[in-house]
Amino acid sequence: MRVALVSEGTYPYAMGGVSIWCEQLIRGIPDYRWEVVALTVDGSEESVFAPPVNLDNVHSIPLWGSGPDHPRRNNQQPGAAFTESYAVFLRALVTPLETTLSEQGAVSRSMFLLALRGLYEYAADGGDLSAALVSNEALGMMLDAWRELRVEQTSPAPTVADAIQAAWLIEHMLRPLSAPVVEADIIHCSMNGLSTLVAMAAKWRHGTPIVMSEHGIYLRERYISYLDDDASHAVRVLALSFFRSLAGAAYLITDVLAPHSAYNRRWQLHNGADPDRMWTMYNGVEPAEFPAATSEPGVPTISFMGRIDPLKDLHTLIRAFALVKKEIPAARLRIFGGTPAVNRIYHESCELLIEELGLTGSAVLEGRIGNAVDAYHAGSIVALTSISEGFPYTVVEAMACGRPTVCTNVGGVSEAVGETGIVVAPRDHAAVAEACVKLLRDDELRFRLGVAARARVLEHFTLSQSLQMYRNVYEGLATPIGAAEQPEHLRGTAQGRARPPRQRSAATSGLYTGGQL
Repeated sequence: MRVALVSEGTYPYAMGGVSIWCEQLIRGIPDYRWEVVALTVDGSEESVFAPPVNLDNVHSIPLWGSGPDHPRRNNQQPGAAFTESYAVFLRALVTPLETTLSEQGAVSRSMFLLALRGLYEYAADGGDLSAALVSNEALGMMLDAWRELRVEQTSPAPTVADAIQAAWLIEHMLRPLSAPVVEADIIHCSMNGLSTLVAMAAKWRHGTPIVMSEHGIYLRERYISYLDDDASHAVRVLALSFFRSLAGAAYLITDVLAPHSAYNRRWQLHNGADPDRMWTMYNGVEPAEFPAATSEPGVPTISFMGRIDPLKDLHTLIRAFALVKKEIPAARLRIFGGTPAVNRIYHESCELLIEELGLTGSAVLEGRIGNAVDAYHAGSIVALTSISEGFPYTVVEAMACGRPTVCTNVGGVSEAVGETGIVVAPRDHAAVAEACVKLLRDDELRFRLGVAARARVLEHFTLSQSLQMYRNVYEGLATPIGAAEQPEHLRGTAQGRARPPRQRSAATSGLYTGGQL
């Protein structure tokens, strides 16, 4: 079996939960051969992982460097082969949002998928898609489409400058459609969004079946990222409409959707996913690598383990700790994790907030740590105050180490924690503080929850369970013997392949079974 794993901004060039999952998957199924297709910034990134022996190639598709070279680049107009598909593409971007589950919404997703295929075929037939997307003709089409199709008139129409900016963004984001198409038996997207363009091209070229995981909700995080963006209203509408349309199209074409929590599954269903093609796959850890702590730190300590990132909302954690400090003066907050280059300003804002709240020396950003276990063992409890998550490894790892957690109720966090920690609303620093104080002051409760947390991991969230579920899905989708004799219209489709067996969700707490809520 040869599996192509697609990542965006993660494996093998960055640390984080998605990268850990990719590494686990490749090393954990050693009898398969693997390819990785990595969507990168400019292609200059260096791997932070030692390559597994069964990883044959890493293909980088730079999205934000200089445009791809094209032998036929010139100033000619792109022609009907491009404009017919681009007109349908624009219709999805400028038409006001339909009710997601309505019949019209389903039609819009299908039309957008057809438009993407048309753009792919334009590039596959030798057309310069990058040049076409930023051509004068394409800019004019965008402005005309907004004027003709945009029903909502309360906001200003895009200017020429807006159209140029939006076209520039779209050109970069659609570059995977012009990239060499990967060949594999299965193509597995580690997330929705731009990664799925790689999978779509493989399916259109080779009939390759697609598996898509979602750790966090890609579309939701795009909306969050644009809250403070300084782009004009029109550019934000066009960009977010692109992400929304792309997510819906990906749900249509994917053979197996593998949400990592019930929370993710509900989002997928709301955005048009087919419940009969969904199998929930919780992340798992190797218990032996996260041994239970045998002692506690000398002073009451809250640990955080993870990258320094606005999505982790460390400001809420720091503000919560200021309240904890008033109740428990000896308490400490230890924040472990590296800071990506793009988040250096956020790192500085955390240090500034610590200083402003008079927490210097008590709350410390300690940087990357060699062994995550040491970070979990360093705390009496472990906290995670994110505003967006999938099914976070840090929570499951901390639980495996026998540490109770205080977490915000986002993504699959509450499904992971169950009754072994305290889950509060996001952005509520007072609630976080109250939960931390409760656990730090009650030794018996803290010990009991820590024991229960490790037991929950051993029962539901082990790596071996997770890997077996993926193996079942891959082998269920693999081309059966005699597939060459199948009718052509069935080759490479879910109907033309063995269906993966339904899988009971890892947490057998009555949430759902297989594809049913």
